[in-house]
Amino acid sequence: MSLNYFSGKVVWITGASSGIGEALFLELAKQGANIVLSARNKEKLQQLVKQANLVEANYLIIPFDLADTSKAEDYVKQIIQKFNRIDFLINNGGTSQRGEAIATSQSVERNLFEINYFAQVALAKAVLPFMIKQQSGHITVVSSIAGKFGFYLRSSYSAAKHALHGYFESLRLEVEKNNVKVLLVCPGKIKTNISNNAILADGSKHAKMDESHVNAMTAEECAKKILSAIESNKQEILIGRKEVLTVYIKRFFPSLLYKILRKQSPY
Repeated sequence: MSLNYFSGKVVWITGASSGIGEALFLELAKQGANIVLSARNKEKLQQLVKQANLVEANYLIIPFDLADTSKAEDYVKQIIQKFNRIDFLINNGGTSQRGEAIATSQSVERNLFEINYFAQVALAKAVLPFMIKQQSGHITVVSSIAGKFGFYLRSSYSAAKHALHGYFESLRLEVEKNNVKVLLVCPGKIKTNISNNAILADGSKHAKMDESHVNAMTAEECAKKILSAIESNKQEILIGRKEVLTVYIKRFFPSLLYKILRKQSPY
């Protein structure tokens, strides 16, 4: 990854207040990007901007909840008004699940889809007219290893991540004539608060870090791999440690994969 690829470029990051999003922000700030930060926690976003010593001309904070993207087009207008363009959208925000399918209410399932699928689509469709007008742009969508196969307690989360692949692989084919690129990122276990914030069957939070995440790859390492994949114009990337091998096991030995999964802890 070069040190100046993102210099002067306009990058919009969702889920920027923690985890992979925070790590992406800090790395892009080092590279001199103009950064748009979005998450629910406005105060945390302001703290990050101070931490990175960014001047007002180089950042824009647009706080919102991914459960409601009805103002997505207005957010993009704010970005264009300030920076006159948008080069990269990194759809990083999302929420995981820890609940058995039979116990999970429809309202929780719809909420998981709203955040993990419909919000990603809405934001992409909001930036696309400007990227097409520019005849350049890049959309990164953070999916998951769970977007490649299902796992315990992840039914609606996994389904939404699967849906991202179908949608954005189709979109990639449609917009490549406009020089707009699409990258799908499939992280495995990354040391973030994703398990703490995961939604239980009743809609409450899991509120603890899964043991499998404690010694996982750091968010900083994951962020660097994402930015390198963007620079290399990759279409899809798997990120993690030995867990990424499960994708290849499923492709070539699907029955073996499910024998392995049945022995794994849901946490």
